[in-house]
Amino acid sequence: MTLDDQPGPSGGIFTPALLDACISCGFCLPACPTYAETKDEASSPRGRITLMRALEAGVLPPDDPTLAEQASQCLGCRACEPVCPAGVQYGQLLEEWRDHQWDGRQRPLVVRALTLVVSRRWLVRLMGRLRRPGPGGGRSGPWLMLGCFERALFPRVSRAALRLRPELTAPDRQGCCGALHAHNGDSATGERLARELGRDLPGHIVTTAGGCAAHLSHVLGRDRVSELSEYLVANAHVPAARVLAEGRPARVGLQDSCHLRNGMNVTKEPRQLLREVSEYVELASAGTCCGAAGTYSLLRPKESRAILAAKLDEIEAAKLDYIVVLNPGCQRQLQTGVRRRRLTTRVLHLAEILDRAQDPGSAAME
Repeated sequence: MTLDDQPGPSGGIFTPALLDACISCGFCLPACPTYAETKDEASSPRGRITLMRALEAGVLPPDDPTLAEQASQCLGCRACEPVCPAGVQYGQLLEEWRDHQWDGRQRPLVVRALTLVVSRRWLVRLMGRLRRPGPGGGRSGPWLMLGCFERALFPRVSRAALRLRPELTAPDRQGCCGALHAHNGDSATGERLARELGRDLPGHIVTTAGGCAAHLSHVLGRDRVSELSEYLVANAHVPAARVLAEGRPARVGLQDSCHLRNGMNVTKEPRQLLREVSEYVELASAGTCCGAAGTYSLLRPKESRAILAAKLDEIEAAKLDYIVVLNPGCQRQLQTGVRRRRLTTRVLHLAEILDRAQDPGSAAME
């Protein structure tokens, strides 16, 4: 059965202009990590858009197992967007698809639990207070956004960012930005939380999480949001020293944040900063997904580890002292992978390694 056989009425699931933009050229296939793993057309952006069109037209029922599988299997890394000659906004289509596919009890239990936690501002504040992320410097912006789970899992990141730029303010009253919701079937709540955060932090917002930066810039506007490396370069940050390993300049690689790279086109700034403080090594896989992909590593751990495996091979072969990340999900993913492989490479956030360059003795304190 084809779309021509049974066109049906519009289902109202997708924004027509977004769905119609795809010309099925296939440029996206080589960029897609899940297609690279499976070589299955359905596991590519073009294949998934074909499924979206079938769902919208009524050719496939909403409970079709292929729809459920592919809505879940997609990483949501948006690597297809920069290579698309038609400018398809695949990330927006995926959000609309999951809004429908993961509605109510269809949403995975892990996702429901995580979004429930970060929807409660008092819980988010409590997570931060238990781990003591960096205190704010004043009562007005520019603001440092404290990531929900980042403030609990990686509190050193915000502390380092505030040491680098003391003019930033990081009030602990701030809540979730809504990125977790938007990427996991509840874009309405995702937008509401982003707007609430925008009201709580009026003016310019700086974030250490690439996924949060992309979501906030989409909702609040690009001019209101900067990722940390953008902010540092724009404000002419000058490192005090180079980061050393065994008396020589440290060999450092980078893991891009997918949404930061593919959604906001931020790639030059972190590399510029790392070249100033280290012997920077550009990994061939730096711009490809590490397999964390928000909740993906929890929902599909086997596929997530398979995607990470080749990246760990490259990190090991490059004999890196540090692999630097721009997103807390990537930090958790790579730390777990490096530990399982028993590699000597350390995983640090960009803020942490730049903080070491300001205070070379700080490495000895960890």
